[in-house]
Amino acid sequence: MAKVIEEEYKEQSSRFQRVVFIIFIPLLFTITFALVIMTVAGINVFEKAQSFSSDIPFLANILPSNEAREADELHERMVSLQASIEDQEAKIAQLQNEVDKKDSDNAQLQATIQQQKEELEELRQIGEENKRAFKEVVNTFESMSAKSAAPVLMKMDDDEAMKILSNIKPDTLADILEKMPPEDAARYTELLSTVER
Repeated sequence: MAKVIEEEYKEQSSRFQRVVFIIFIPLLFTITFALVIMTVAGINVFEKAQSFSSDIPFLANILPSNEAREADELHERMVSLQASIEDQEAKIAQLQNEVDKKDSDNAQLQATIQQQKEELEELRQIGEENKRAFKEVVNTFESMSAKSAAPVLMKMDDDEAMKILSNIKPDTLADILEKMPPEDAARYTELLSTVER
């Protein structure tokens, strides 16, 4: 019985081998040869198969058509471009925020500069008024008699007295020092000699 089964198995496997050798191998060889010849001839076999499959109803559902593939590719490109646009819009918004911040910083700096200019002008005016007032004081001492000016200057602080004495005309200065006691006149003369005119 084992011999019978073994003989049947050999017979079946030899039939299968014959079918493979006689039908399948020559068929595969023919198909490969036809593909090579069509490719060399410039015929795109896969596109032709696609166009034939669209004519056959049940194959059109199984194999995707060119239009469906193109629509998928177009959709993917659209999604990619939309993402790129959103990225660009985000960058634009970020840059706009930076520009707005720089503009507000610039406006704040301009306001600070304007305020400092106004303060500087105010200080300049105060300085001019102080110079005018000091000149008036000097003019007052020059117009006073030496006898009246000397006691007033001796009662003042040495720094203030020196400012006034250093700006008085030499003739008036000599008259005022003449009316001071010799010790005070010597002290003021010594102080005046150290002051640069």
